[in-house]
Amino acid sequence: MAHKLRTSLAVLGVTIGISSIIVVFSAGEGIKGIVLNQVESFGSDTIQIEIKVPSSKKGMASEAQSAAALLQGAQVTTLKLEDLEDIKEIPNIVDGYGVFMSQETATYYNEIHSTFIWSTNSSFINIDSTELAYGRFFTKAENNSLATVAVLGSKIKEKLFGDNDPIGKTIKIHGIGFEVIGVMEERGALMSFDFDDFIYTPIKTMHKKVLGIDFLHNIILKLEDLSIINETLEETRIVLRENHNISPPEEDQEGWMDTGKDDFRVMAMTEILEIFDTMSAVLTLLMLAIVAISLVVGGISVMNVMYVIVNERTSEIGLRKAVGAKYKDIMLQFLVESILITSAGGIAGSILGSIISYIIAISANSSGIDWNFVLPFRAFLVAGLFSLIFGIVFGTTPAKKAARMDPIQALIHED
Repeated sequence: MAHKLRTSLAVLGVTIGISSIIVVFSAGEGIKGIVLNQVESFGSDTIQIEIKVPSSKKGMASEAQSAAALLQGAQVTTLKLEDLEDIKEIPNIVDGYGVFMSQETATYYNEIHSTFIWSTNSSFINIDSTELAYGRFFTKAENNSLATVAVLGSKIKEKLFGDNDPIGKTIKIHGIGFEVIGVMEERGALMSFDFDDFIYTPIKTMHKKVLGIDFLHNIILKLEDLSIINETLEETRIVLRENHNISPPEEDQEGWMDTGKDDFRVMAMTEILEIFDTMSAVLTLLMLAIVAISLVVGGISVMNVMYVIVNERTSEIGLRKAVGAKYKDIMLQFLVESILITSAGGIAGSILGSIISYIIAISANSSGIDWNFVLPFRAFLVAGLFSLIFGIVFGTTPAKKAARMDPIQALIHED
């Protein structure tokens, strides 16, 4: 009875570790799907320009320094609507829109909610894949005339108006009345940004009537011909450097182009997807390293169980050796038993991990997150390899002990 309990606990330890592997891979695919869908909603044929804090460092060190400065509240105010208009003169640029994001309080009578304001121009609705549920988006004329109109995300609409029709109603942002003219379809969240909780307003209205500023956080540009995207990226950088009085980068002794002076970053959406793929792979490896620790604990339990099995079956080992069993025969016998234990844990862990992954997907979707339930083949491949390797690694020492026993001493052994 005690032997069965020890074996069950060893199998349980492996089961937990293997199930964690399945969940890590499945969750990684789910998160990746969410991000890819959101990034692709901006359009794969687009370029993004975002602000960057100039740095004296190079390469990734420069990017890290810029990111840290922005997180600490550094303001870059050099990206302007004038930049957007100048860049749109590049032949391969079809259209573009600027973005300024701010967190404000939106009110409708007794309903008061903090939300993000996505200030942009009328081209947004033509470039972005987001669609209107009903109503309309604001026009170029309304943006130019500083019209106080707003389009609501589906979630903020529910918060402010419930089941009531908001079209034609007036909400207040920063103490100024905005007429609701449309409601967006559900879109979901990207990282910490829930687009369904956004309010979309004309950027010139927010700049001049509400916030008293004139800069942007991002510019999104739509391309005509993706085959010359690299040339377009470089033309865009040239325009921005001229507008911002930044000297062209020079190649240093190590072959790096010193772009640390740039106060902007120009990237194709395809580059953003590649960066996320790399980050996702690194994060998955990190999580697997953590999971491996729990598997080591399970492996040690397997080794302890195998030692007990060897001790309990000493007489049997002696008998087998007495009738001609060789070192490799005894070694193989106990290695196979060790692998069977870890394989049992691997099978149970794969089933448990699949169930947990499914529950996570269902829970996420019920919360409004577009989470794809995916069980990649490589997850089961890694789980199988871990089960096999841990069975061999943690079964080898007990198996060697059994194989090296003296048959006479083993036969006279008393339990």
